[in-house]
Amino acid sequence: MRADRLVSLVLLLRQHGRLTADTLARELEVSTRTVLRDIEALSAAGVPVYAERGRHGGFALLPGFRTELTGLNHDEALALLAAGSARGEQAFGLGSALASAMRKVVDALPENHRATASDAAQRFLVDPETDLLSRRLVTDEVSGTTMTEVRRAVLAGHKLRIHYAATGQTPRWRTVDPIGLVTVRDRGYLLATRNGTDRTYRLSRVLAAEELPETAQRPNRVDLDRIWRERSAQFLSGGDHITVLVRVNPARREDLLDTALAVRAEEPEADGWLRLELTFQDSRHAEWALWQLSTDAEALAPQSLRSSLRNRAAAIATRYADSSPSCDQHVSPRRTRDEAQAG
Repeated sequence: MRADRLVSLVLLLRQHGRLTADTLARELEVSTRTVLRDIEALSAAGVPVYAERGRHGGFALLPGFRTELTGLNHDEALALLAAGSARGEQAFGLGSALASAMRKVVDALPENHRATASDAAQRFLVDPETDLLSRRLVTDEVSGTTMTEVRRAVLAGHKLRIHYAATGQTPRWRTVDPIGLVTVRDRGYLLATRNGTDRTYRLSRVLAAEELPETAQRPNRVDLDRIWRERSAQFLSGGDHITVLVRVNPARREDLLDTALAVRAEEPEADGWLRLELTFQDSRHAEWALWQLSTDAEALAPQSLRSSLRNRAAAIATRYADSSPSCDQHVSPRRTRDEAQAG
């Protein structure tokens, strides 16, 4: 770990010039005392780092101290920098490692590529925290210690003991054989088996974890993409999920898909609308989702959903059948007291 930190310290000085010990400490997530010890270690190893005293002082490297990675072209570097700018950098607890890697990429670029690649990467924004409707995206949070234990067990092929809080159940410990990690829309999942049975655990519900020394029972090679598709299909076919046939105005397609669990089929109709077969969490979820789209969507099946939407619409129409509001709903409290006193 210290070797990686020393490299990161050198790269920070290379890219930013003179930096104070406090600034370096914040970037490296260590104490100022640790930074000073690292500076001494670099100097002892022959790295030309020196201190500048005074109000605007700090630490810097002698000009010209660098290495180059000439095999990385502009577009390759740009792809890495754009990927590193995404909010997904925190996936699986590797945010700090990714930040360190990005510093190395930038520093290793030839001089004529470094500035243009860094500037171009600033023109890309991947997965911002809110969409155009100012809806904030919710990201699962997992403690660093827990994520480290899970990640180590997955990579080492060891059994893993987790304290898991399943929905509606009291948290309890269980031992699993980890297969891999998946992140979908800022939600992380642990794919594993338990007593030979497939299990999928949401990482935000893992309250604690412990890597065990025993070897996990799992195949040497794994196709996570295939496994994820299979488990997704199993999930969608279980529980109280409901499949709905819907017609929707193409302009509202994305609004509808944002609320559905899955799209099973989609085809255009002669009038320009789209016919979709969707899966929802349950019938109440489906009714709520379609109600939001008003006349821009029509439920074709099942009939029970059509009946629920019709009954809801009829209740609303009855409420507003009279063009004027009910008188008793708009009598001011003050007038009521005055009339009572007059009586």
